[in-house]
Amino acid sequence: MSFISRRAALLAAPALLLSARAFAQGSPGQPAPTAPAAAPAPAAPPTGPHSVPALPYALDANEAAIDARTMELHHRFHHTALVNTLNTALRDQAELSRLPLDELLMNLSRVPENIRTPIRNGGGGHANHAMFWEILGGRGGEPAGPLMAAINRDLGGNFGEFRNRFNAASMGIFGSGWAFVTVAPSGQLAITTRPNQDNPLMQGERVLFGNDLWEHAYYLRYQNRRAEYVNNIWNVLNWEKIAERYTMATEGRLRV
Repeated sequence: MSFISRRAALLAAPALLLSARAFAQGSPGQPAPTAPAAAPAPAAPPTGPHSVPALPYALDANEAAIDARTMELHHRFHHTALVNTLNTALRDQAELSRLPLDELLMNLSRVPENIRTPIRNGGGGHANHAMFWEILGGRGGEPAGPLMAAINRDLGGNFGEFRNRFNAASMGIFGSGWAFVTVAPSGQLAITTRPNQDNPLMQGERVLFGNDLWEHAYYLRYQNRRAEYVNNIWNVLNWEKIAERYTMATEGRLRV
């Protein structure tokens, strides 16, 4: 190495050292780099007569409408919190703990008043979400067979009109709630909504399918654009599963 190149290297060394320190400590007037925030701790698994069902698909299976991170937070934390609320309320309630979830919700008047609200909220939310996970994971499109015939008969005459009516019901919810299609033992369908985590089972009605209109169901991707979420949810409905629920309802086998 020549004298000139050695001298240039020596002169450059302090500047390189200062650059390294600036990177590690932050440039003047700029905050120092920080490590990525740690992921939240896993939610404690619910203990008691009720539990959160596993998702029947990968977290990213519904990307056409719902991002994987939202699915994870929604299922792992929100649903778990609802089941914990329900199980806590049922502590020391041996008779109520033996009831299937649908029978519990259809008999809220029998629940002691001091635990009725957490059972209504936790139990209704548990039923709503158990249904919701089940009817997602598909590719949208349209149903066929007896279910399509029932939609055309009861909900507008054609699938497009039914979809418009369901979207309007979803957008008409003020604050948080759910939009549902209910199914009677006769197979008759109806569109209805409920506030908060209420479920049609509380009025003795069975749910064919529904959509979660709480902000935690869509806010990471859509923020205040609820209409976009409401439109996109049709892309991931599993019509085969919904048709199966329709058959079960007409045979008296549908629970939640």
